[in-house]
Amino acid sequence: MKVLHVCSELYPLLKTGGLADVMGSLPFAQKEIGIDARILLPTYPAISAGVPQTDVVAEFDNFAGHIVLRYGEYEGIGIYLIDAPHLYAREGNPYHDAGYADYADNYKRFALLGKVGAELAAGLDGFWRAEVVHSHDWHAGLAAAYLFNEGRPAKSVFTIHNLAYQGQFNSRHLTEIGLPESMFRMHGLELFGQISYLKAGVYYSDAVTAVSPTYAGEITTPEFAYGLQGLLSAQYREGRLVGILNGVDEKIWHPDGDQYIRHAYRAEDMGGKEKNKAELQAYFNLPQQADALLFVMITRLTEQKGVDLLLESADEIVKQGGQLAILGSGAPHLEDGIRKLAEDNPQHIAVKIGYDEALSHLMIAGGDVILVPSRFEPCGLTQLYGLKYGTLPLVRATGGLADTVVDACAENIQNGTATGFVFTQPTAADLRQALQAAFDLWKQQHIWTNVRATAMRQDFSWTLSATRYGQLYRKILSE
Repeated sequence: MKVLHVCSELYPLLKTGGLADVMGSLPFAQKEIGIDARILLPTYPAISAGVPQTDVVAEFDNFAGHIVLRYGEYEGIGIYLIDAPHLYAREGNPYHDAGYADYADNYKRFALLGKVGAELAAGLDGFWRAEVVHSHDWHAGLAAAYLFNEGRPAKSVFTIHNLAYQGQFNSRHLTEIGLPESMFRMHGLELFGQISYLKAGVYYSDAVTAVSPTYAGEITTPEFAYGLQGLLSAQYREGRLVGILNGVDEKIWHPDGDQYIRHAYRAEDMGGKEKNKAELQAYFNLPQQADALLFVMITRLTEQKGVDLLLESADEIVKQGGQLAILGSGAPHLEDGIRKLAEDNPQHIAVKIGYDEALSHLMIAGGDVILVPSRFEPCGLTQLYGLKYGTLPLVRATGGLADTVVDACAENIQNGTATGFVFTQPTAADLRQALQAAFDLWKQQHIWTNVRATAMRQDFSWTLSATRYGQLYRKILSE
């Protein structure tokens, strides 16, 4: 079974969020279970540096100019690279400039990604031909539209990693990217008078997946669907929209073999976690108190992630003698709010604005609780990392967070299923109650130890996810 993943990021070569982590794991897990998976990416500078040895597969001209398609390997997986320097040779973020302004030619840059994905199913590489084109998020959404326009030479799967980002562009670009005007309609590419790359992936694909079962249900509702509830609800009822939970790559995220932390540990011997906690406190200039409950948060600083809720309730952590370390960047007003919290409470709260992969591993290994108070969260990965490292997740009951964390209420503690702390409403008051629950459990260390052990036993391996996707591929190939 030949599967082509069409995407715009690949961990560790280029990462702006969880999509890169998925692409750095899923195709590799699929290869291990016998699926011939390859990846198509734009040749961003970071990608080119990570896959330096390539051969030319094809050269051609189209709406995006002169294009060279190259092929190489990365960690045993075949990688196709779209070599178009005039579109992709830009340092930094792949989607926007240093001022957070989207590139004006994004419509063309990501239309080309979808177009080449479809061409690889139509014979562009004479030695390998995709049977399934699996596209990820709006950047690759047009692949399914191009496949449709070319007579469906392969089956298509589209994965929604985050429906909030839809890739909407002016309809005048339609003919410029080589698609007929007949496709610009409600039953097609059109959404609110614009071309929607994400809707293209949803509408034209043979199957659509969301990155958790709960999120698959949530996006059929007006609150989460961004105008696509009619289409998504119909697909959900028909079984064309399903939720497949993301996994954890244990070669990268495991406390007993993490290359980024100095002190390895496992459930049977947690001594290394205590050392990592001391190291983390030292890094952030927090008092090295082993008995202080240490919360960590690694996130984009946005309202979606509930950062504003934390700003309103973080005084609870200070009041109870806890500590909070935050790593992230995002909305300037939230960055400013977090900085002020740290300035006002230097013995309890510390922040680093930006992203640091090594530090993120130390934070998850050294923290006691990882905060994910999101208003919505398609799957979430940091809570899965927290479970693996015995850093109990504190989450809101939404999307993949609801699917993966079991609240440490009395009943769940008694029956041995509790793995973290869950609150329901996206309010500062509810978050505050969850923080209080964490402090209450921390005072009962024997129970905390049991809950932590249960958390570390949870299995969210990529093999499970890869197998589910394999079953889905076989289903649509048989139709």
